[in-house]
Amino acid sequence: MERTLIGELGSHVGETVSISGWVDVRRDQGKMVFFDFRDRSGKVQGVVLPASLAIETSKDIRNEYAVQVSGVVNKRPDKNVQADRQNGDIELEILQIEVLADAAPLPFDMSLNGFNLDMTTQLDHRALVLRHPRLQAIFKVQNVIIDSFREYLKSQDFFEFQAPSITPSVAEGGAEVFEVDYFDKKAYLSQSPQLYKQIVMSAFERVFSVNKIFRAEPSATTRHLTEVVSLDAEFAFIESWEDVRDMSEATVRHILKELETRCANEIALLEATLPVMIEKTPTLSLTEVQERIFANGGRDSRGDYDLNPEDERAICEIIKKETGSDFVYVYGFPTRKKPFYVYPSSEHPEFNEGMDLLCRGLEWLSGGRRINKYSQLMDHVEKWGMDPEKISMFLEAFKYGVPPEGGFALGAERMTMQILGLKNVREASMFPRDMNRIDTLLSTDHADDTPEN
Repeated sequence: MERTLIGELGSHVGETVSISGWVDVRRDQGKMVFFDFRDRSGKVQGVVLPASLAIETSKDIRNEYAVQVSGVVNKRPDKNVQADRQNGDIELEILQIEVLADAAPLPFDMSLNGFNLDMTTQLDHRALVLRHPRLQAIFKVQNVIIDSFREYLKSQDFFEFQAPSITPSVAEGGAEVFEVDYFDKKAYLSQSPQLYKQIVMSAFERVFSVNKIFRAEPSATTRHLTEVVSLDAEFAFIESWEDVRDMSEATVRHILKELETRCANEIALLEATLPVMIEKTPTLSLTEVQERIFANGGRDSRGDYDLNPEDERAICEIIKKETGSDFVYVYGFPTRKKPFYVYPSSEHPEFNEGMDLLCRGLEWLSGGRRINKYSQLMDHVEKWGMDPEKISMFLEAFKYGVPPEGGFALGAERMTMQILGLKNVREASMFPRDMNRIDTLLSTDHADDTPEN
């Protein structure tokens, strides 16, 4: 008999069907045995009646057994209908069960209400806890974030490409990098697809990529990972950095709309609320932000080159109170504190046309206008003390006619963390990498690898 997905059973009432999945819950009630089965499409309750041929087989079946079940889809009596549950109006009367794979006893409670594991235990048992509805909800949300990023940019005629993860040199500075042996030569894991997406942009005009990037920052915090998914976009023929801001805002708005439509059940399960994006996201310069924080009784950060985490939380709280927006753009950072390719302001060249998007006290996005003139790039290369040979491929593209351009990048894990109100970014990474762990702890000296804030 052909397999029927559990999510489709409602259209097969009165029919005999075959389903395949896992035993989610087993309950014995007198001489009857009740099961909740799950597959990729959902869950359904099944019952083995005392006279069923499946009664003997069912005696040994417990949670997480993989099974193939045949049975009749019956309507539940009105008094037993659970309207708030998937398939709450039907029940599978089990005629036969075939065990496809048995399962050892679970090492901890995997029920929806009983699951309360610390982060270290979750990571130590990642292969098992990924089956839990809460974790599955997190990664279904993340899947829609990435999928919606792709959808929107493709709708705007962007071309997708894949940037390399291994690079010949370190060009951008900033975060520390991972050095790797590459056929007896030195190479590095990519910190960012930035230079490559600008090269590809110079040929295809509008481009984006979804890439793993690697940061060797010695940071053990709830906000940092060493391997993350970067959602990058770059496009040409802009008039100012505000075009980049507007494109990034429209992208984030589309992602939030899709989450509201496609992930309502997961967001409800996780008791999360989507961040509010008002009609026009507030935009402030770094100087304005520092003045606003000081005027509202915060710390005096005027003159600082960047915002620290306390500043990011403070300005988000101020903007939320004043406008209702959970988002705020910050622009106008000191030119020498950003990479060499960021465009300096024409009026105030000591500040650049880069920007960050903050949400609920955390940076989601960075981007802005880039330098497109070859002579200006070479001037910055010299001022920054860089070796032009190490970025010769990048520079070659800009030697031959690149129009005004810019772009932005989002971090998938940070977005997931903030949207769902997770306490630790490791919860938003399916297989997180950090200073202390690559699946297993790197040192037995760590009794607990849960990072500090």
